[in-house]
Parts: sequence; C-alpha cells; structure tokens
Amino acid sequence: MRKHPNRKIWLRVLGVIGFLIYINLCWSAAYWLTFALYQKIGIAPSEFVRGLINSFSGFFIFFCTMFLLSRLVRPRHVELFQLLIDALRRIAKGDFSVKLDIKMEDRWGQLVENINHMAEQLNEMEQMRQEFISNVSHEIQSPLTSISGFARALRRENLSRDEQLHYLDIIETESKRLSKLSDNLLKLTSLEAKQHPMERKRYRLDHQLRNIILACEPQWLGKEIELDVALEKVELVADEDMMSQVWNNLLSNSIKFTPQGGKISVRAQRTGGEVVVQISDTGIGISPEDQERIFERFFKADRSRNRAMGGSGLGLSIVKKIVGLHQGRIAVQSQPGEGTTFIITLPEEKSE
Repeated sequence: MRKHPNRKIWLRVLGVIGFLIYINLCWSAAYWLTFALYQKIGIAPSEFVRGLINSFSGFFIFFCTMFLLSRLVRPRHVELFQLLIDALRRIAKGDFSVKLDIKMEDRWGQLVENINHMAEQLNEMEQMRQEFISNVSHEIQSPLTSISGFARALRRENLSRDEQLHYLDIIETESKRLSKLSDNLLKLTSLEAKQHPMERKRYRLDHQLRNIILACEPQWLGKEIELDVALEKVELVADEDMMSQVWNNLLSNSIKFTPQGGKISVRAQRTGGEVVVQISDTGIGISPEDQERIFERFFKADRSRNRAMGGSGLGLSIVKKIVGLHQGRIAVQSQPGEGTTFIITLPEEKSE
C-alpha cells in the first residue's frame, strides 16, 4: 500500500529532530562526565581546554554508541540479505515454490512482496508449460497409436481389399489430424509471439461470410441442418485470411455439435461504429463452468465427443487470439442442450 506523501515528510522531520536530540545527549553526557572527573581529581582547566576535551569526548561517545547500534542492527540485515539471495538462487534454478514470510515496511517490504509475486507468476507459467506439454503429448499419441496399429495390421496377408482400403483410410485420416494439430500449434505459437504477419485491407465481410457458408455446404447439408443467414452490407479493415480462419473454426464447430436436422444462424450487422457477427446453433450447448475455459488451449468441454469428432481444443484459442489482434472481443452465450451463440465484435474501421 502506498503511503501518503505528508507522512513521509513528517517521518523525515522527526528523524532529523531525533538525530539532533541524540547528538545533544552525547555532548551533554560528555560535559557531565568531564565535569565529574575534574571535581574528582581536583583540577580546573581553562575554558578552551575544557571545550576541546568536551568536543573529543562527545565525538567519542557518539561513535561508540553508533558502533554498538550498528552491531545490534547489522545481523538482522545480513540475515535478510541472505534470505533474499537464497530465494533468488532457488528461483534461478527453477524452484518457483519460494515464499518469503517476512513482515517489513517501506521498500524492504515491497522488495519481499515483489519476489513473492514473481515466484507465484513463474510457478503459474511453469504449471501451464507442463500442462501444455502433457496435452500435446496426449494429442499426438492418440493418432500415432492408430497409425502404428493399422500399419501393422496391413502386414497380414489374409486381409481383403476392402479391409486394406479401410485401414488405409484410417491411417490417412489420422495423418491429416496430426498435420492439422502441427499447423494449429505453429499458428498459435506465432500469434502469441506476435510474429504472425498481418496484411490489413478493406473488404466486404458479408461476402466473406457467405463464401465460407457455401464452402461448408456439404457438411451442413449432410446433417440436414437449416441455415438462417442475415448479412448486412458491411466493410471491414482486417487481415482477410486470418478472419477467414475465425469464421471457419466457429462455423465448423457449430456444424460439428449440432445434431441432425438442427438449425444454425449467421448474423452480421453494423452497430455504433462496430461490426457484430453472431453465429448461433441448436447444438449440445456448453455448461456455465466450461464457458470460462473454452478459449484455453486444449480445453474440451466434452472430451469423448471432441475426440470422436477429431477436435484438438486449439480452434477457439486461435479464434480468440486473432480477434484480440484485431482489437475485437468475443463472447459466448450457451445453455446445455439449448445451443450456443458466439458473438464477435470488431471495430468497423482501423487505420493501416
């Protein structure tokens, strides 16, 4: 907590006053000690000699008391420095479980607080890294196991032609799944590192959405899904290829999780200097607790269903990253069994 400036000024003033009082006490002590000594030994030096002796005595008492105080205070600071150095060494070696339980004020307390906060942040990042590696390993292991197993099965000589073709189809599907996972990982890494090139230009968003809907026609027609499309004439300044991936991912998810004979609606309109796109479906929906995590990497609200449909849990992470790079927002509204609506809001115009 930041202290009030007036309090700091008063503390400094009191410190100066205390220091002056301390010096006066040292010189007063020197005066009375020398006075008692003169009376005891029965001498009466001149005023000059007496003043000189008092000055030297005052300095001597001052430095002796300061030395004693420094010896008393120093061990505490040495111990504190050692604790801070040990904590930083542990952090440097990868041990982020550091927690300094030291109660201090002023800048020392802020330093201890910052070290604890840094350790907490690094610990969270380490947990995310381990979880990421675990998820990648899991996603890669599944198709590799399928490819290896069906490749061994193809060695059997008693397989019919239909069985061979079936196994080859599975191997090809799993290989494409691995390739897509690799592409998504590279894209997400590039987006997070802000190294992905962006080519902003003005284009018709309604034309883009209509073309993507037509490109997905075999998928939604195959499930007899009804498409309700209402697109205003809207222009957008953005990276067309990156935004195309956003709409592809969201529309593919809607088709994937909408049952046979369901309905999907796509809306695009201009509202108060912003472009709002809504993609709604009558699919399985998302629970409220899962809605808070659906944009995390590899998170799957329904793992068994996603695995069966070939999802890796990276699509929505990429969507959110791309929308964020365009200074936009994405929100989700959903109830289990009642469908899902994704709402994407983008600035209508943005300078190059």
